[in-house]
Amino acid sequence: MKRVGSVIGVKPEEIADYKALHAAVWPGVLAKIEACNITNYSIFLREPENLMFSYFEYVGSDFEADMAKMAEDPETQRWWAVCGPKQEPLTTREPGEWWASTEEVFHVD
Repeated sequence: MKRVGSVIGVKPEEIADYKALHAAVWPGVLAKIEACNITNYSIFLREPENLMFSYFEYVGSDFEADMAKMAEDPETQRWWAVCGPKQEPLTTREPGEWWASTEEVFHVD
């Protein structure tokens, strides 16, 4: 199992809409998340900094292939087209990242 954490900003004027969207995530998006071997997925918001932290656990055997499968999904692409303009990627993110990856520095079960 692989634990994945990432960070992104959210535009202050979009926070209420972003929360509303995530209170009723489209069923096709949820199904694709599950089909791509992602479990225990959460997004946290820190205000007033307007930073979001995403955490999920990957339980598959080919992370890159599953992430490519998700990115190719038309319903997921539509979801990202709605959510993306509400987000503010960190300027320090790596090339090719939207959500900036994080380093796990502690874990205990």
